[in-house]
Amino acid sequence: MTEEQIALARRAVACKGWRWMPGMLHGTVAGGELRVCYRMGDLTLYLDADRVPDLTDPATLGCLLALVREAHEDECACVFPIDYGPGGVRWVARLTAGGRDMTQQVHVSEAEALVAALEATP
Repeated sequence: MTEEQIALARRAVACKGWRWMPGMLHGTVAGGELRVCYRMGDLTLYLDADRVPDLTDPATLGCLLALVREAHEDECACVFPIDYGPGGVRWVARLTAGGRDMTQQVHVSEAEALVAALEATP
């Protein structure tokens, strides 16, 4: 993971609605890199401050989406791409109630949109 991805993962863990879930991939940050990844299974596993979720992992992203849906009390909340212009794809997080966006901006990755949506929990 890049430094930006690690910083994003730390933002996710700092959210009020965050919790570790079975199936998440995580690792320890050492020297600015994520090393020795493990798949979450036993939730009694000790997770120290250096452990972060691997937001490049599809299963971890799915768990993050579940946390966003739970936090916003909207079982159909979603994240989808909206712009494929010269700047590349951009992502938005949206609630199903009235099609309202959860954040005021678009994001450069699906993971970033999900973390921003979790941060925007009321």
